[in-house]
Amino acid sequence: MQATDFPAPLRLKSFARARDAWPLDPQIVHLNHGSFGAVPSAVVAHQDALRRQADLSPVEWFPRIAERVLEARERTAPFVGARPEDAAFVPNASAAATVVYNALQLDGDDEILVTDQGYGAITMGAQRLARRFRATVRVVELPLLGSDDEIVELFADALTPRTRLIVVDQITSPTARLLPTRRIAELAAARGVRTLVDGAHAPGLIPDAAAVAGGDWWFGNLHKWPCAPRGSALLVTQAPDRDELWPLIDSWAANEPYPARFDTQGTIDATTYLATPAAIDFIETEFGWQQARETMTRMADAGAEIIAEGFRPYADADPLTPLPSPVPSMRLVRLPLGLGATREEADALRMDLLDEVGVETAFTSFRGIGYFRLSAHLYSEASDFEAFVERCIPQILQRAGIRSTESVIIP
Repeated sequence: MQATDFPAPLRLKSFARARDAWPLDPQIVHLNHGSFGAVPSAVVAHQDALRRQADLSPVEWFPRIAERVLEARERTAPFVGARPEDAAFVPNASAAATVVYNALQLDGDDEILVTDQGYGAITMGAQRLARRFRATVRVVELPLLGSDDEIVELFADALTPRTRLIVVDQITSPTARLLPTRRIAELAAARGVRTLVDGAHAPGLIPDAAAVAGGDWWFGNLHKWPCAPRGSALLVTQAPDRDELWPLIDSWAANEPYPARFDTQGTIDATTYLATPAAIDFIETEFGWQQARETMTRMADAGAEIIAEGFRPYADADPLTPLPSPVPSMRLVRLPLGLGATREEADALRMDLLDEVGVETAFTSFRGIGYFRLSAHLYSEASDFEAFVERCIPQILQRAGIRSTESVIIP
């Protein structure tokens, strides 16, 4: 695919390029929205104004913070298909998982099921929960190209009378695919097992993400695809025991029920929560969320093809990885054999390319194979992907010990 096949850059209502709405360093190529997001300038200014308001009159600001957070929660929860009374703001996805883990009680012979495509920090939290009660964590290995039916069947086979909890991703971080979490949760519930759905990447990419996920608890980051300030996520649950969920900080709202007790957290900077509706509204007003998802899908497809084409002269198999359940904005391109074989090696490659050639990337590792995880947003343009080909591929080939006359071996 040529760059001419890439979607034309989106325009703001002012007719400026979409990328002009984000205060990103123009000297850096930004191809890793999925890790930490990017906040539009208008939202940055809105949050700055809120912070200024707090600094001008702290005694007016902090005693009334719960009212402001409640209003933001009422505006934000419907975006993920949730009722405000079921949703609590938390700093990030890992914080939400920790809140749930802290509320659970296990016996020594109980087990937790996680997957080999789960997010590392969430899995570590499950392991800590298990250690508290001398329970067991068992890993369900999911084939990268497995169909939804195969995935559900693997969970059905993995469940035992000892299983108490399943932790499963709605969109997997290392492999960028959608998992059938509702079917898994329904299967689990039929056997008396509870399900925690990690929807960290889902808000914005999946309409009504919390509503369609299933499970007893769901959480998702708002600083990723909705472009809210970092430190904004939602925990959503209708579980009958949700009053056992507590914020990570005990504060003056401790006697309030869920979720109101989460609205007051002392002197934390709650402007991350308060500015979240402005971020969601920004995308809707300028582009519309449906158009945003469709455009990011076309960008991801075209961008992945541009990068794969850059690798093809040195490969004996197609570097593109056609996932059975792709999501908007993210794609996988396989690296030469031997690169990114571990998470640590993949992370090191990310930082090396940023430092050496000025390209922000995400590399992941799955079962000893390294991948470039492409993640685009509305500010992405064809020139970004061309820059990856021009700057990054020579560095990657050099690290793999491959010259232009050799082949990248992809088994």
